[in-house]
Amino acid sequence: MKVILRKNFEQLGKVGDIVNVKDGYALNYLIPRQIAYQATKGNIRAFEEEKKLIIKREAKELEAAQALASELEKVSITIPVKVGEEEKIFGTVTNQMIADALKEKGFDVDKRKIEITEPIKSLGIYSVSIKLHPSVIATVKTWVVRE
Repeated sequence: MKVILRKNFEQLGKVGDIVNVKDGYALNYLIPRQIAYQATKGNIRAFEEEKKLIIKREAKELEAAQALASELEKVSITIPVKVGEEEKIFGTVTNQMIADALKEKGFDVDKRKIEITEPIKSLGIYSVSIKLHPSVIATVKTWVVRE
């Protein structure tokens, strides 16, 4: 079955792409979740109008993400943790801890957007990436200190 993508979908493609998928996948997953339309002549014409609105909305989201990224680049957060012998911390610093520290600074960032490359298990200064938009990634300096 041919479908028109309404949203960017990593496994299939970008908005407006016409892709061929199995009938069950389209009918049971893509169409009910409003990720895609069935590619009929009428839906293709209707989607052309919707695509203009989608492009405007994505431009606004990109602009907002870039503004937030520039603000986040200036911020450094401090996370106090309990430490044991040899400056090793109990457990690790999690995405939720970083999201809570950012919320205290006035930035509401979803914990799922925070990407920690290697587990933070000792005191120090770390750079944490936050994926605000598929093309915008901000880096926040994170200080892990003794409680």
